[in-house]
Amino acid sequence: MLKTMRRHGTILAIFAAGTTALSAVVYTLTKDIIAEQAAIVQKKLLDQVIPNTLYDNDLTKECYLVTNEAILGNKQPRRLYIARKNGNPVAAALETTALDGYSGAIHLLVGADFNGTVLGVRVTEHHETPGLGDKIETRISDWITHLSGKKIESPNDPKWAVKKDGGEFDQFTGATITPRAVVNATKRTAIFMQTVPQQLVNYPSCGEE
Repeated sequence: MLKTMRRHGTILAIFAAGTTALSAVVYTLTKDIIAEQAAIVQKKLLDQVIPNTLYDNDLTKECYLVTNEAILGNKQPRRLYIARKNGNPVAAALETTALDGYSGAIHLLVGADFNGTVLGVRVTEHHETPGLGDKIETRISDWITHLSGKKIESPNDPKWAVKKDGGEFDQFTGATITPRAVVNATKRTAIFMQTVPQQLVNYPSCGEE
């Protein structure tokens, strides 16, 4: 009985060691491919919020970490990508969160220049109601694209609200909370980004995570 248990234990240990070794080999062989694919996906997303005709640098390689709970929705460092033209910063894309969605937090990537003009917004994660709040996704509706090209004149700019609140952006039939949350989070984030050129030297790079 004892010999049998020892034999089974030895076999299990050998199997576990072999599996671990195989996993390590697979990881080593694929990590660069996975990282490359992730970079491609990220670049495509960035190009949706900052037109690639506006910059000539690699956004994915100029990434900084920004922490501002009041503006960006939580205490976690958020990624800030700087777009440059001929070496000069012209725009940025910043991760942000609208905490007041109908079904919880709505995570966004907001692109804007440093004069208050929103260049593009995309939802990166949400839990809004299918058929109602999910119209913030581009695969469902083009609603979020109407934020692009709009300038924010001041923190109290009345245009930057849904029509039900006196602004210029449509709400969804039967769902006002979701678009209101996205509009407000976009406005807060774009206003904050006007301070980025002056504060850039204070932000750690993403490589310092």
